[in-house]
This record gives sequence, structure tokens and C-alpha cells, in this order.
Amino acid sequence: METPNAFVGHAAKPTTEELTAALGPTASIWNQLVANMAELGLTIQEWNSYSIKAGWALRLKLKKRNILYMAPCKGCFRVAFILGDRAVEAARESKLPKSIVKAIEDAPRYPEGTGLRLLVKRVSDLPPIRKLAAIKLAN
Repeated sequence: METPNAFVGHAAKPTTEELTAALGPTASIWNQLVANMAELGLTIQEWNSYSIKAGWALRLKLKKRNILYMAPCKGCFRVAFILGDRAVEAARESKLPKSIVKAIEDAPRYPEGTGLRLLVKRVSDLPPIRKLAAIKLAN
């Protein structure tokens, strides 16, 4: 079963305090990833909720291009990418961990690309995410 979004049922975007409380010990990891993405030029941040039943997610963008989505959960968070064919191929050829390459292979395919979701619980989960963001930016 997938870890549910921490803000299902919330009509308004989460405050910093609510986000920190929901993320618990992973709040610092969330902040670290946001800072890492800003170093790559992803300085546009937009909170979205497609439905009160879906919860809230932070979208990180370069100009008008969506690069990754971050969804807070209780004690962890999900990162999602929509990877085009060139980005998928570049990810396969990169030195990503085998578990990440397998997740890409198993990810659902949509008209706009391959939908990859990764759960983040530890700082050690961040390097492959940074690499995937760089791959998406380059492709």
C-alpha cells in the first residue's frame, strides 16, 4: 500500500509549521532537497492540490517546466518525476542504483512520459534524486 499524503482532507496549502510536524524527522531532509534543487536552478515552487482527497504537493520548476514533485507524508515524503524517453534512456545509462533503474523500468507510462515515484526516508535517498533531476534538466 502506498504511503498516503499527509494533507489529504486539507482545503488550504500546508503552513511551514504543519509541514514540519507532518514530516517529523525528515523535515530537514525535505529542506535539504529543496536547497539542492535551488542550486540546480529550480527556484520556482508551487503548492498544488488536484483534489482534497489527493492532498498537497510542492512542484519545483525551471521557468515553466515541471521538474519534480514533492508530496509530504507522515514521517517521510514522496518525490515524483515525469521522465521523457530521452531522460529514461539517460537514466538507464547512468550509474544510478539498480533499485532506481528497476523502479524506472516498472514505472507506469503516460503520454507525457514515465511516472516515477520514490519514497524518501533517509539522507542517503537524496543522491539518486539529485542525479535524476540533473538528467531531467539535461533531457
